[in-house]
Amino acid sequence: MEKIKLLGVSLSPFTHRVEWALKIKGVDYELIVEDPQNKSPLLLESNPIHKKIPVLIHNGKPISESMVIVEYIDETFEGPSILPKDPYDRAIARFWAKFLDDKCLPAMGKALLGNEEEQEKAKEQCSELLKILDNELKDNNKFFVEDKIGFVDIAANVLAFWMGIIEEASGVILVTNEKFPNYYAWRDNYINCSQVKEYLPSRDELFSHFQSRFHSASTTK
Repeated sequence: MEKIKLLGVSLSPFTHRVEWALKIKGVDYELIVEDPQNKSPLLLESNPIHKKIPVLIHNGKPISESMVIVEYIDETFEGPSILPKDPYDRAIARFWAKFLDDKCLPAMGKALLGNEEEQEKAKEQCSELLKILDNELKDNNKFFVEDKIGFVDIAANVLAFWMGIIEEASGVILVTNEKFPNYYAWRDNYINCSQVKEYLPSRDELFSHFQSRFHSASTTK
């Protein structure tokens, strides 16, 4: 079998989604690190529409968009299933993954990484979205949809791991135990779960990355 190539950035949560899925399935791959400021001809050729990472290249054929790639990996390779077996549960998992990508991540990005004008409005939006997630998680013991790591939890890696680190580095706190107890408990369980820890990148490296980013931003104002 031709070696699988993954075009990505090592600290990107979207690249990490794909790496996590590949590791769950026990698939060997080569990570080709891209420079977002100087995109390679291979990336531009492989994803000519969006020109973004991650891109999985399998048997010479490129697949783009992180959660599309995760589904492809789940359907293509043997190993533990990532999407639920039950058709209804699969539909619910896809719904929440889309909700996270379409609603939560844009609002979170503006609230934590946007300019001052964007931040206040985005914080209010984040609060409403977090209420929805908090309510959805009230009856769940550990993870979304099922009692094991799955499709939605991979999609939620930004909110579970990256978000807390960015909050700490930026000083902008969106999540507290008092306001969102179910979500807070889910996030704490997520990052401390032994099943998850082995797939997470270095927390110190991520914190240093975002701390430097915020320091650079504050010194150029």
